[in-house]
Amino acid sequence: MTMKVGMSACLAGVNCKYNGKNNYDSDLMERFKNDEIILICPEMEGGLPCPRIPCEIKEGRVIDANGQDHTQAFEEGALHALDRIKDCDLLVLQPRSPSCGVHEIYDGSFTNKRVPGSGIFAQKAKKLKIPLMEASTKKTI
Repeated sequence: MTMKVGMSACLAGVNCKYNGKNNYDSDLMERFKNDEIILICPEMEGGLPCPRIPCEIKEGRVIDANGQDHTQAFEEGALHALDRIKDCDLLVLQPRSPSCGVHEIYDGSFTNKRVPGSGIFAQKAKKLKIPLMEASTKKTI
């Protein structure tokens, strides 16, 4: 049976990460090769450039390493991406991302410290009741 899978575009090899690179995951691409995959990057869909200054969530706001607030772009991108994946059977997302992290994110100190929490897009996606899977853990909620 073919599924409709929403996937963080960086996992499919799209250079859309903050550093201009990707997180290509050949195991995921093999696993879902017979399914319909809808690639999303809420950050790019929110109008942020690539590459861009890294962002983290601090006190509910998305702040870049220079202290600039990008919450609005993350919110707009999340809503745009949600509209595209609302009828998917599964979402496969990039861990720790301020958009797509499902179980944990960076704490906003830009020191690689992780805390329990979800990115802006993942928070909204959870409300749609579509199963979410983090790429590295392969754990579904």
